[in-house]
This record gives sequence, structure tokens and C-alpha cells, in this order.
Amino acid sequence: MLFALLASSEGATGAPMSPFEVNFGLFFWTWIVFGMLFFLLKKYAWPAILSMTEQREEAIRRHLAEAEQAHEKATALLAEQQTLLAESRTQAQAILAEAKMVSERERAAAVLRTREEQDQLLARARREIAAEGEKARQELRREAVDLSLAAASKLIGEQLSADADRKIVMDFLSTLESSH
Repeated sequence: MLFALLASSEGATGAPMSPFEVNFGLFFWTWIVFGMLFFLLKKYAWPAILSMTEQREEAIRRHLAEAEQAHEKATALLAEQQTLLAESRTQAQAILAEAKMVSERERAAAVLRTREEQDQLLARARREIAAEGEKARQELRREAVDLSLAAASKLIGEQLSADADRKIVMDFLSTLESSH
């Protein structure tokens, strides 16, 4: 029944029943509409589409050129930065080496000054010790002379003259020291 319905509707509209059938009226009008649409698109739409496409192409080229320039500039800046960084490292190492050398020199100078001061203090202490020793010896001699004179005056029983007797005892002590 469906087939009969389809067959009766074909006769009324004039449309082909099979997709492989050719209808020349439809074919003619399709070409006419296509030609007018092609003419309208060619006259009005394509120049606008073409100009917009060309503008877009030019903008893309310009952006690519700017990106390439920016890349080259960034590469140059990176190389310059690396060069400056290497130079600053070299300078920092040189400054550190110089500071180390200066500190070593200062340390050596401080050690030398300290040794010289120690030597001076030691020499002064030795001189003071020698002077104090000599002073103590002189004092001891005087005391020995005084004791000797006091002992001799008690033995002899009379007072001896201090200056003459002292000179005699001092000369005797000097001869004793030179013999030892």
C-alpha cells in the first residue's frame, strides 16, 4: 500500500521516484540559480573576503617579523647578559683574590709587628732584670761590706773609718768576682 501511495504522489508533483532519474527542468533552474549566486558572490563577497584574507595574511607576516625581531633582540640581550654575568663573576673572583691577598699581607704585618713588640718587651725585660740584678748585687755588696766592717770592728774592738775601709773591702770583692 505504501508503494501505491508513493506512485500516486509522483504523478501529482512530477518529481522523480528514483534518485538516479534526471529531471531537466530542475536541472536548468538549478544552473540558473547557481550562476546568479556565483555572479553575486564574485562581485560583492569575494573581493571583501579576499581583501580580509590579504589583510590577515599581512598582519600575520608583520606579527611573524616582529616576533622574529623580538626573538633576535632577546637572543642578543641574553648573550649580553651572559657576557656581563661572566665579567661580573671574573671581577668578583679578582676582588676576592685581592682581598684575600691584602688580608694575608695585613695578617703577616700584624704578626711581624707582634713579634717585634714581643722582642722589644723581652729585651726591655732582660735589661730591667739585668739592671735589677746589678742593683741587687750592688746592694748586696754594700750590705756585705757593712756587715764585714761591723764584724771586723767588733773583732778588733775599735771603730774603723767607713770610706777607706769600704774601698778596701770593695776592691777585695771585685777581685773575688773576677776570679770566679
